[in-house]
Amino acid sequence: MSKRGPSPPPFEGTLIKRAKADAPPSNQIAISSSNDPRNKGLIRAVQRTSSLEAPIVSLAGAHSVAPILDLQWSLSSPILYTVSADHFLSTIDLTTGQRLRKIRAHREIINTIDRTFAVGTELLATGSDDGTVKIWEGGEEAGKQAVATFELNCPVTSVCWSADGANVYIGALDNEIHVYDIRKNEQVYTLKGHSDTPTSLSLSPNGSFLLSPSFSSQTLIHDVRPFSPSPTRIHRALQGAPAGFENTLLRGAWSKDDGGQRVAVGGADRTVTIWEVESGKILYKLPGHKGTVTSVDFHPKEPIILTGSKDGTMILGEIEAGIAT
Repeated sequence: MSKRGPSPPPFEGTLIKRAKADAPPSNQIAISSSNDPRNKGLIRAVQRTSSLEAPIVSLAGAHSVAPILDLQWSLSSPILYTVSADHFLSTIDLTTGQRLRKIRAHREIINTIDRTFAVGTELLATGSDDGTVKIWEGGEEAGKQAVATFELNCPVTSVCWSADGANVYIGALDNEIHVYDIRKNEQVYTLKGHSDTPTSLSLSPNGSFLLSPSFSSQTLIHDVRPFSPSPTRIHRALQGAPAGFENTLLRGAWSKDDGGQRVAVGGADRTVTIWEVESGKILYKLPGHKGTVTSVDFHPKEPIILTGSKDGTMILGEIEAGIAT
């Protein structure tokens, strides 16, 4: 039996097992790290407000390095739908951040997605540079095959469902908005008036009017009620939001706190323009960005507007409260 001396102290790089520290309380999160070696982290109590597994959940991995061009919340499940320049439609679980499915939905870049809930089923519509719009079942258990395909024979820039989920509005490179009946699986009419490509479509809160900016810098509001008093269905023609020369798909939005009395569109002049729908009058030209304002949305309950820009920033701005009707 040989004698052994005391074990030498572990050299640098040796793995040493230590007792696991208790997990921090669920209402505490690490906010930042400190440069002071005596204080490696700062823990601050934050009240949790949602069912997410963490206060901030990264959704990286939904697509490749290709840009994500559009996304929509599910209307029936805690999931998110995204489309990208990589030709894929992805479904993300919002509580865990995990991807549930990834479908090669189109042959070319997918520019747009919208969703509706009709006859007890969530439906998605995706539009692509390949000239098609495809209809998919939504939800966590949906299949990977489109339930319908509409051929437009030119790139599609935007899609939007009607309020009842029976029709889908499709903006395309031919400067028209095509209206398809998904029950008949055919085009029923078109909305004209644009002299250049419509860049996005947004339905008013009451489902009666359709907002569409375009590359011509003109924004139209079409009357999509079954019986429109105007033969052209053009309710308003708005000017003031320049599209520029970058062919950016600018997004528009309706106000919600007042039932859609105002609309907003971003522009290449680095501002967002807000109009009063009834008069067509410009209410605001809001500055603050250093690049084209590509997207805009109104808060669902308060007079707050959110804008996103090519400068990589988002701005929240307070505007005058509307009068609900």
